[in-house]
Amino acid sequence: MTSDPQTMMRGSAAAQDSILTICDPRDGSEVGTLESAGREQVALAVQLARAVSPEWAATAPAERATMVRAAAGALRAGADRLADLNSRETGRPRGEAHAGIEAGASTLEQYAELGPLHRGHSLRGSALASDYTVTEPRGVAVLLTPWNDPVAVAAGLLGAALVTGNTVLHKPSERCPHLGQLLGELLSPCFPAGVLTTLTGGPDVGSMLTSEDGVDVYAHVGSSATGARIARAAVLTGAHVLRENGGNDPLLIDDDVDPAWAAEQAAIGAFSNSGQICTAVERIYVVDAIADDFCAALITEARRRNESGTIAPLVDRRLRDAVHTQVQAAVDEGAETAEGGAIPDGPGTHYPATVLLNCSDRMDVMTEETFGPVAPVVRVGSFDEGLNLAAAGRYGLAANVLTARIAHAQKAVAAFPVGTVKVNAVFGGAPGGSAQPRGESGQGFGYGPELLDEFSTVKVVHIEAPGKSARS
Repeated sequence: MTSDPQTMMRGSAAAQDSILTICDPRDGSEVGTLESAGREQVALAVQLARAVSPEWAATAPAERATMVRAAAGALRAGADRLADLNSRETGRPRGEAHAGIEAGASTLEQYAELGPLHRGHSLRGSALASDYTVTEPRGVAVLLTPWNDPVAVAAGLLGAALVTGNTVLHKPSERCPHLGQLLGELLSPCFPAGVLTTLTGGPDVGSMLTSEDGVDVYAHVGSSATGARIARAAVLTGAHVLRENGGNDPLLIDDDVDPAWAAEQAAIGAFSNSGQICTAVERIYVVDAIADDFCAALITEARRRNESGTIAPLVDRRLRDAVHTQVQAAVDEGAETAEGGAIPDGPGTHYPATVLLNCSDRMDVMTEETFGPVAPVVRVGSFDEGLNLAAAGRYGLAANVLTARIAHAQKAVAAFPVGTVKVNAVFGGAPGGSAQPRGESGQGFGYGPELLDEFSTVKVVHIEAPGKSARS
């Protein structure tokens, strides 16, 4: 492990053929430009990761954990610079950016604790033999991470992959490449050369990484369309695939809850981080008996956010255009814009908290992932009617229900074909509550202790005493 990966990467800069230019979504000013990795650079990175993989895999788990813990410290030391770039590249408020960085550091520390405890099992066999399993790293892991919580999400995958003995090639989102580059500069020195390499670039770099021979794991957090392409690529390469992809999470509101509280929950779920969360509330079903009061309270929640200016901009114009297209299509099909729904004047890529009433389940805003601060509402005659509608769809990330009836909560848990069901709280949950997305939302565990299993493979060992030939 003596080669310097950063030197190797700079040495192939001539092969780079594209430039990433990032503008601040708050005011449109230019943040900067970065060169994208070329095919030669990607190939060299994979070769280096493969070359150092055996030695890193043989490193004692406790020693690997010490390095992951050091990475958490490096993350905290660079928090101010990371938060600044997070705000400038994605528009995330600085306080929220800092919270994401602290969550990332804490996640690294959790995996530093869990890694050395990740052990095999003894198996019941003959009294004169030993049978057990051992876990081993899969090898070279490619991590493709998103922009909407760039440090926290990356830290989880990095921590689990590294502590289990995998070498890592990390491609941050092209929407926050300066942050991704700085993250690599902070964390890579905590590990032997070649163990962690950061590659900057757009979808083309991701495609290169997922078509290279010598990669054993693809871990992707991002859109369902990209995740599907990665899964298809893995059929040819044989890599293990881990995906947490898009969502279209429903919120079902029973008639026995406080409508003002339900509106607060809906607003938190739909408008937090300007709706740019994979588990955001994307579609709302409310029982008629409390629908008038709920809708009035939800409009108030959205208007308060718009008037106070607390809704941060969307990450770029491309996303804002996509969100507004869905809103306009819903209005054209009969939805009522009760609040928001218009692109504001001025620089940047701001979009208001938007409430759409009189929606139907045929509208794209109800069936597709919106990824913006939009709360579309459908009135239903009963809890069961709402549950049937809420449980439909091709995504399977998470679902939410607000009810005081335990029977209704149990019915919802059984009916929702998703990885996570949240009852009476749209966000939150105990550490380690790892989920397996379903449908177009992905596959595999994306966090928690089970993420260590995703980056490991199991070997079974059987040992007996040597025997003697009957003829001796």
